[in-house]
Order: sequence, then structure tokens, then C-alpha cells
Amino acid sequence: MSDLEGFGFVLPHWFYWGWLAVMPLIMMAWDKWSSRRGDETAESELTPAEIQAKEDDPLVYLQFEGNWFTRIVDWICDKSGLFVSFWTVNAVVFYFFEVVMRYLFNMPTIWVHESSFLLLGMQYLLAGAFAMLHGAHVRVDVMYNLLPVRGRVGMDIFTSMFFFMFALVLLTTSWTFFQNSYSMGETTVETWGIQYWPVKGMMVLGSFLLLLAGISKLIKDIVLFVRLGRERTA
Repeated sequence: MSDLEGFGFVLPHWFYWGWLAVMPLIMMAWDKWSSRRGDETAESELTPAEIQAKEDDPLVYLQFEGNWFTRIVDWICDKSGLFVSFWTVNAVVFYFFEVVMRYLFNMPTIWVHESSFLLLGMQYLLAGAFAMLHGAHVRVDVMYNLLPVRGRVGMDIFTSMFFFMFALVLLTTSWTFFQNSYSMGETTVETWGIQYWPVKGMMVLGSFLLLLAGISKLIKDIVLFVRLGRERTA
């Protein structure tokens, strides 16, 4: 007799992991298909918000087109962020299901909360590279905003060493967590008891993507720093 008998519908483990892998691909394909059918609304002129952003931070519009390595890394980071963003839809659906079952049928689930916080935790880890690519990480701007454009780029280059220290520690620690979890077949402590090692694996993948995003940014910053220096002396 299964330990989960008598609990009503319980989402199978294999379906949970399989759905998280397939569902974003379906959504991304549907989004691409629908955008092709829709009218093109992109305008060549900048919006007032974009003009203000350009005035506030010229670095937003100073772009280095990159080499083959940075373009590949940036594409992977961008698509990985888009991929995990669709997981949020699952959390909404899961909690809606829980509310209906709990308050309409008086049959609370044993898996919704656990599946959702695991999902959002993995999403947080995997979205780090996307945030790095689009400059969405928190930054203390007290001194940074007082510097000229080239000074800001130089500050980014200098402070990158602290980022790489963090990223390397996160990667090695995550790998140790993953190895230990996989070797012991670790599961969550709740009744649902889903495998925990895939979550630790997402820690490894997320930290690796974050490291790649940092390397790509450093390369672009160095090239931009040199170019600004040449323009200044020309």
C-alpha cells in the first residue's frame, strides 16, 4: 500500500519534473508563433521613458556587439531566463487548485506548497544569469553615479573580482550539495517526498550560468573601456 493512499490526488513525481521541462518550451513556441501572427508594433523612435533612461545612464545605450563567445553566452542566459519565467504560471495554477480543494471540497493537498516553493527556488537560482545580462542585480549607486561613463565601466571591471569570488564559491558549494544529495537519493521531508537532488542540480546549473554571464560581461566591459579611452585621446 502506498504511503500516499487516502490523500486524494497527488501529483506524480515524474509528471512534475517532466512538466517543468516541457511546459516552458510549449509556451515559448506558442509565444513565438503568436508574435509572428501579430502586427509589428516596434517603433524606431525612442519612447519618453527610454529617452530619460538614456539621459540618466548612458551605459544603457553603450553596447559592445560582442564576439562569438559573448553572443552564445548572452543567448543562453536570455533564453534560460525566459524559460524559467513561465514556471510562475505553474505556481499560480497550483495554488488556485489548492484553494479550490481546501475551501470548496475540504480536501487540502499535501504537495502544492512543496512543489511551488521548490519551483520558485529553482527559478530564482536559474534567473541569476538573465538578471546579470540585463543589469537587474542590485547595485549600490552612491559613488557609481558620480563617475563618468568610462569610470563606471572601470568600476564594473574592478568589482568583478568580488563577483567571481562569489560565483566560484557558489558553484563549488552547489556541486558538493548536488553530489551528496544524488548519492544518498535525498528526498524532501514532507509526505510528498519528491527527489531533492534535481533542485541541487539546478543550483549547479544556475551558478554556472551566472559565472558565464559574468565572464561575458567582463569581456564586453574591457572592450568598452578600451574604446572609450581611445575616443577620449583621439
